[in-house]
Amino acid sequence: MSKDKSTPMIAVAVVEDDAGLRRSLRGILEEGPGTRCISVVGTAEEAIAVLPALKPDVILMDINLPGASGVECVKRLVPLLPKTQFIMLTVFDDTEVVFESLAAGAIGYLTKPVEAERLIEAVRDVHGGGAPMTSSIARRIVQAFRKPTVDSRSAVEEGLAAREQEVLRLLAKGYLQKEIADQLGISFSTIRTLTARIYAKLHVHSRSQAVAKYLGANG
Repeated sequence: MSKDKSTPMIAVAVVEDDAGLRRSLRGILEEGPGTRCISVVGTAEEAIAVLPALKPDVILMDINLPGASGVECVKRLVPLLPKTQFIMLTVFDDTEVVFESLAAGAIGYLTKPVEAERLIEAVRDVHGGGAPMTSSIARRIVQAFRKPTVDSRSAVEEGLAAREQEVLRLLAKGYLQKEIADQLGISFSTIRTLTARIYAKLHVHSRSQAVAKYLGANG
């Protein structure tokens, strides 16, 4: 990658405790089109002391730092740097940590190792208003939002017969009525009757409303 002199430079800071990786990230940012590295630090404490005065456009933040974590660092920097965008870097893609990071104020989330072009793309994306994430992270977030809670599922199923519960679970998984009939070994007309009963008992008028209620979106 080479610099394009006509491209506005995005000022990026790196918070990473591994010295070798810090050097690597600095090199990528210095070589990447449209980016420049204005600071590299190894701890959250150093980041909090140094970065507010530098006002970087983007901060690449390692999650697993010695002392205060990257998540805690973001929480403390966000009020001091309201215009700065944060991208978390980690070798883990644990859903809980992802949500903690996003709740703290991070916008992007990438798992290491990150290819040079992908990293520059993410920096430019987040600076332009995007929310870059690796596909595995994005899938976990979607799955977490789609996953019904035990309480909401139990409350909805409580008033349904056993067969109706089976049908509703399959509807929530995206199966078509014909596919449900085949899977349960019953006729299509029976599925239509069961579906109508489910709608009536849940006080809804469509498949989407029934599934939303089952997934806890309406309750």
